[in-house]
Amino acid sequence: MGDSKGFLTYLCYSIFFFPVFVLLFVLGILKGGIFSPFVFLVIAFGNIVVLIGLWPYHLVWSIYCMARTKKFGPCMKGLLILTVPIQIALWTVIGVVGSVVMGIGYGFVWPVMETFRAVSKEGDSFGTKLFKCFTAGTWSNVWGACTIVRDFADFSFHSYFSVMEGLLESKGECPIELKVTQIPGCILSAILGVAVDVPMITLIMLYKSPILLFKGWKRLLHDLVGREGPFLETESSTKRGLLYVIAAISLFDEYTNDFLYLPEGSCFPRPRFRARESSASTFFPVKGLHEQLTNSNSKGPPTRTPSEKAKSLSAVMIWNNYFRACSHFGKELLRDGAIGIADLRSWQNSKNKIVNIGIPAYAFMDCFLRSINSGSSGFLMRDNVELTSSNRPEGRVFDWMFEPMSIMKEQLKSLNLIEAEEHYIYKFCLYSGDTARVEAWQNGGYPPEDKIRRAQLEGICRRLLGFCLTLSRLPTSHRRFHVVVREIEQEAKHLSADNGADVSETV
Repeated sequence: MGDSKGFLTYLCYSIFFFPVFVLLFVLGILKGGIFSPFVFLVIAFGNIVVLIGLWPYHLVWSIYCMARTKKFGPCMKGLLILTVPIQIALWTVIGVVGSVVMGIGYGFVWPVMETFRAVSKEGDSFGTKLFKCFTAGTWSNVWGACTIVRDFADFSFHSYFSVMEGLLESKGECPIELKVTQIPGCILSAILGVAVDVPMITLIMLYKSPILLFKGWKRLLHDLVGREGPFLETESSTKRGLLYVIAAISLFDEYTNDFLYLPEGSCFPRPRFRARESSASTFFPVKGLHEQLTNSNSKGPPTRTPSEKAKSLSAVMIWNNYFRACSHFGKELLRDGAIGIADLRSWQNSKNKIVNIGIPAYAFMDCFLRSINSGSSGFLMRDNVELTSSNRPEGRVFDWMFEPMSIMKEQLKSLNLIEAEEHYIYKFCLYSGDTARVEAWQNGGYPPEDKIRRAQLEGICRRLLGFCLTLSRLPTSHRRFHVVVREIEQEAKHLSADNGADVSETV
């Protein structure tokens, strides 16, 4: 009786699901049709103005930096200078086309996503959800377009000039030279590779594909007859087959949410289609897969998706935690007299790296040392949130970040630092090795007397500073650091009011 009632409940949900889905989708399309022209104009016009406006600066400054840098040899410099106009022209064309496509896509897709997200948000009343269905993804879409243009402008201006400045500052390196005598051989090898390898590999695949298909179908039929492999779990039930049809939509929706870094869970119903699982279910909205995995009975193999492997931390959460840590340590350093408002103003004029490199390096170093002292296998962030290799977000950015962070942490752990050395590397990271500032701030830190050990510590600090320099070139970084600077300036005003003294010019 209970199974039949549950089946009827699922059937009712499936009947109501389609018209509700169509209604929300049409509503999202209507909002996109109304606001997408504004979004398109903001993104396309804004990005194109940035590209065309900075085009002469990029051209002239790139040629100047290529000519003055010591990173490349004469032949390499000549080749790069000749190809700079081509590269900047390609960048302009790609930027214009990408801006047009992004303006159209963002203007239509974002309202639809926000409409479904408003319905699936937990904790809101029915009236609130209904109101947000009509308002979500409207003006927020336009403001999001403005944010995209600002991030693109920061990337095209600040990140570009940061990279060029790095070329000018490169000293003491072996210059990269173009081996002219090897160019004909490389061209010949490339031509032969295309002429020989492509047709041969194609012929081999055509020759072997019938055998591969035969072996594959043979194995599949063998599993079907022997009830093995993918046919091991079967249910002789039409009802469970219908339940799986409904559940498959929810599973696919959450699977795509994981790869797009959207909130976990799905707004679609997910009935239980296995006999060994309990009949209790969560409908609309459903919990995340990792929560269902924790709360469900461990009997039977569950359906695997990325969010079931571990309770992964979201990229947005880690990024927000990073900037909150920068704000926290910036205020703390301001109170200790390590930095002043003059440093913040110098950063705004691109004359100081303490804000975008020094404070982040200080925050990372604090994270490393706290993780080591607590015995954490990963990284202990603020609010006692632990980031490990099993719960870190997927993606190339976090793949690139996690490995060097782990290496630096293990190097610090192997050195068995004492308290004075810890304080020394704190201020070395904060001031990017500026000897005068390092010696001026008395925080109880002193370099080790052993020159080899000191070189090891400073080498780790310089790698961390380079790591933070790359982070500062990401599109959203400059905009978020403006917020950090405003928060530190507010802290300076509070200190001035409390102490009755002006600390705004403290250096």
